[in-house]
Amino acid sequence: MGLFKRDKSAGQQQDDALAPEERLDDSPVGSDVTSDAPSSHGPWDRGEVSDTSEYLNLGSIWLKGVPGMELRLEVNEQEQQITGVTAVLGESAVQLQAFAAPRTEGVWIEIRNEIAGTITDSGGTAEVVTGEFGEELQTRMPQAGPDGRTMFVPARFIGVDGPRWFLRAVVSGRAAIEPAAADAIHDVVRTVVVDRGDEAMPPRELLPLRLPDAATTDVRVDPAAAPRLDDLNPFERGPEITEVR
Repeated sequence: MGLFKRDKSAGQQQDDALAPEERLDDSPVGSDVTSDAPSSHGPWDRGEVSDTSEYLNLGSIWLKGVPGMELRLEVNEQEQQITGVTAVLGESAVQLQAFAAPRTEGVWIEIRNEIAGTITDSGGTAEVVTGEFGEELQTRMPQAGPDGRTMFVPARFIGVDGPRWFLRAVVSGRAAIEPAAADAIHDVVRTVVVDRGDEAMPPRELLPLRLPDAATTDVRVDPAAAPRLDDLNPFERGPEITEVR
């Protein structure tokens, strides 16, 4: 029997670097867009995928089921809004969020610089490197350890500019530091389908997520294996309660 896990957060999951702008993107779906998203492999736009039978529909993000994968949804309880989905495989995890983007230009370079600035200002490190999905951000983020001392948690920020959407993936755990451990996580990101919808939205606004109709994934994760990012910008997450059903 599949199990599904939800993480409820009292704080807003969306980061400051992705605050909505004033201008709405009301261009029609399918308009031309300048995108760095690879055309030979995903992440994919919903219009590029005809067979979704193997996918879990989470609204703006569709995930292909993987044996042993655990899903966690982050929920803003005040607004009753799902703000992110995290896929956990073994000792690695990837948090996924999709945002509205302008019709004719990508936002990853600008957002990447803002995230790097936030992390370095807090005492961490951030370096732009070329990865599986183009230029990404390798970081070590300061976090208070159990003994009160500052520890540095590694995380990789991956960004993909699509047609009128932007996908951000934050890789943590072993996949953030060991290339051999990252293959399975890369496969999760590569098979993501983003459903932008046709609603006019401000660029950088979080695209809506929803609970799936059914859960088909197994829970196989050590809680200590997925480092918490909640005490650091740009996440600003609050206390979490975990439910398993």
